[in-house]
Amino acid sequence: MVTVTIDGIEKQYGEGTTYETIVKEYQSRYDDTIALVSVNGKIKELFKKVKNDCEVSFFTLGDAVGHKTYVRSAVMLLIKALRDVAGAEKLEKVKVEFAIGPGYYCSVKGDVKLEEELIRKVNQRMRELAEADLPVVKKSYPLQEAMEIFRKQKMKDKEKLFRYRRSSYVNVYCLDGYYDYYYGYMLPSTGYIKYFEVFGYEDGLMLLLPEQQTPNKLPVMEPREKLFQTLKQADEWGRMMGIDTVGDLNDQICQGNINDMILVQEALQERRIGEIAEDIVNRGGVKFVMIAGPSSSGKTTFSHRLSIQLRTYGLTPHPIALDDYFVNREKTPKDENGQYNFECLEAIDIEQFNKDMTDLLAGKTVELPSFNFKTGTREYKGNFKTLGPEDVLVIEGIHGLNDATSYALPNESKYKIYISALTSINIDEHNRIPTTDGRLLRRMVRDARTRGTSAKRTIGMWSSVRKGEEQYIFPFQESADAMFNSVLIYELAVLKQYAEPLLFGISRGEPEYYEAKRLLKFLEYFIGVSSDNLPKNSICREFVGGSCFQV
Repeated sequence: MVTVTIDGIEKQYGEGTTYETIVKEYQSRYDDTIALVSVNGKIKELFKKVKNDCEVSFFTLGDAVGHKTYVRSAVMLLIKALRDVAGAEKLEKVKVEFAIGPGYYCSVKGDVKLEEELIRKVNQRMRELAEADLPVVKKSYPLQEAMEIFRKQKMKDKEKLFRYRRSSYVNVYCLDGYYDYYYGYMLPSTGYIKYFEVFGYEDGLMLLLPEQQTPNKLPVMEPREKLFQTLKQADEWGRMMGIDTVGDLNDQICQGNINDMILVQEALQERRIGEIAEDIVNRGGVKFVMIAGPSSSGKTTFSHRLSIQLRTYGLTPHPIALDDYFVNREKTPKDENGQYNFECLEAIDIEQFNKDMTDLLAGKTVELPSFNFKTGTREYKGNFKTLGPEDVLVIEGIHGLNDATSYALPNESKYKIYISALTSINIDEHNRIPTTDGRLLRRMVRDARTRGTSAKRTIGMWSSVRKGEEQYIFPFQESADAMFNSVLIYELAVLKQYAEPLLFGISRGEPEYYEAKRLLKFLEYFIGVSSDNLPKNSICREFVGGSCFQV
């Protein structure tokens, strides 16, 4: 017998009891399904067995790690059902491309037509598999044996990924004869996957799943056409460069092609910035370029590079940060935890901003403020502006797309741009890289360099940052006149060198340890690349340093 301590109470269990068996005793105490356990501070899947005395706690589908586990398991269920319905021999490739809100867009290649009847059968097969409550079996295979399994299943992407793996063993999951590899934890059986829907979307499939906040119901899928097209363009750029997955990226690095890759990717971004500048000029009458995007999306560097492009058309751009219109610290609203809420619209002096902007539009001279973040006060230091015929204000801030921010300005005078770091490569075809992971690593590296902030603090505040983005930024992204994807296909290989030492500084037992360990495991897939050859105006420079701009 072994002693298991849960909520401070010791209980005896037979050695070899699965954690799933233990979980069933405690499930009634939780509103959401328990998906994983923490055993002496280490996350374990429910099909694992108790071996020694330990302390156990639970993660549900309402926790971030639990939700990710549900998504991975549902993806495996979808691919298994698609292989069963369409025939594995007819499927050349199924790739989980990117997320559109609560939906996961998948492309399908092969002798398969994604017609309504096929999609109906896929949904039906997924429900059959879920109701059968089939086990998801995990087994560790020697590296070469695992590569042979995936070679037989025509998964060349996984073969390529494992070529760069340091470990001599690979964890492989099996569902009813179908083998796959997943980066992260999985649910113990298909019966846990209760909520999903698959439907046709553009030229592929969309897998709709519950959101973390409401894991027991399916949300309404809102079309986001502009975001979809921006993500598709990033995929097309990757395919054009021959880089679809991390394995492809590692191949290019090992073949000595990194410098060409950097130059081509930077040129593609510069071309897109030029297209946006041309659209602004051709529209005519634009006096306010409003740039918004989530944390660490590269807004500052982008605004500088866009300004340079606008100057080539004879315009005179002037950068303005919405942050300079923060209300004084004592007037800043507080959240439900009593902490200052710098993310909400009320943290900005909207009335003063609109007065200044309308005065400028009317030809008046205005003294613009700057915000002193150390003292928490707005200051005036003689920064006077008067708008001439060729002058354009380039305004950057998280609320830039919200018309409530610029309510007094005529719509025809505004051009709105949404910028985000929309990850363009996958780990492999079935393991996408969440855009939030890239942005978190960017912010971690930048904040450590510019503010001396620890990775522990950056990770600790990330959930509140994400909450603000969901509330104040993402709802307005489709209202943008243009979207820009700031991700560079090579950047995670560069960020790796800077992020790893910061993440290793988080100790076991700290709340941020789980996330640090996950990110460290994620970075192991990449071969590192030096930042020496990055252009001085690269968006990546905003985070690793060495930019020619003041960022």
